[in-house]
Amino acid sequence: MSDDPQATGSIARGAGSAPTGSSRRRVPLRTTCAQPHHCPKPVRMDVLRHVPYFSGLTDEELDAIDRRLVSLSWAQGDPLYHAGDAAQHLYVLAAGRVKLSQPTTSGNAVVTDVITPGRLFGAMSTLGEPVHGETAQALVTSCALRIDQDSFRAVLTEHPQVALRVLDDIADRLARSHTDAGQRATGTVAQRVATALLRLADQVGQERATGGTLLQIPLSRADLAGLSGSTAESVSRVMSSLRKDGVIDSGRRWTAVLDRDRLQAVADGH
Repeated sequence: MSDDPQATGSIARGAGSAPTGSSRRRVPLRTTCAQPHHCPKPVRMDVLRHVPYFSGLTDEELDAIDRRLVSLSWAQGDPLYHAGDAAQHLYVLAAGRVKLSQPTTSGNAVVTDVITPGRLFGAMSTLGEPVHGETAQALVTSCALRIDQDSFRAVLTEHPQVALRVLDDIADRLARSHTDAGQRATGTVAQRVATALLRLADQVGQERATGGTLLQIPLSRADLAGLSGSTAESVSRVMSSLRKDGVIDSGRRWTAVLDRDRLQAVADGH
């Protein structure tokens, strides 16, 4: 099955990357939007309208925010930033898919989230995070709008309602982190895998004409293991069982939730 249909075409590579051979010469990052041309302003404005932080703002107010943004793009597999890098920017994903992962003491990365268009991600000291705690990597060709720390502070000052939504979002993330930690300590592998699949279905799922929800993202068993706090071997066993029972179907680069009610029952431990 093909990659995300929104993320096709040629595109500039990541900034500052070293050459990896004459057949795949990297060039400096430039402003594109999943195509080798400047990201059109109507596209940027439409993205901003779908960012929950900016809900209710007028087009004039969104235009003022847009003028503070830079549009950048990455090819599949390219990092947007690494864990430990100085946190100086936030990003709004315009097109594509980006996965967030945390390094572990064993050297393996644990996937913590999959970012979809319209979501804001990243970190900055203004929000109490001087360095990135996660690595962001493009799952497919992706375009994001980036805002620097001074510009974001200006937006918060000009729009108090945005500042309040940012605080609410930080509180929600902390609550989710505690919930995930609790489930990883007490839930079975099947419960955790089912919960991860349900969350992905809500975030990136596309309804199929034949029924069910399609997750057309190139997540490996190791990635799903990171999301569920398990091992790739355990995830493979659970996925095989769910597939055998007709709850899901899957291929090399996709998964389909065929029976959400039964998957929810597994997540609930029934």
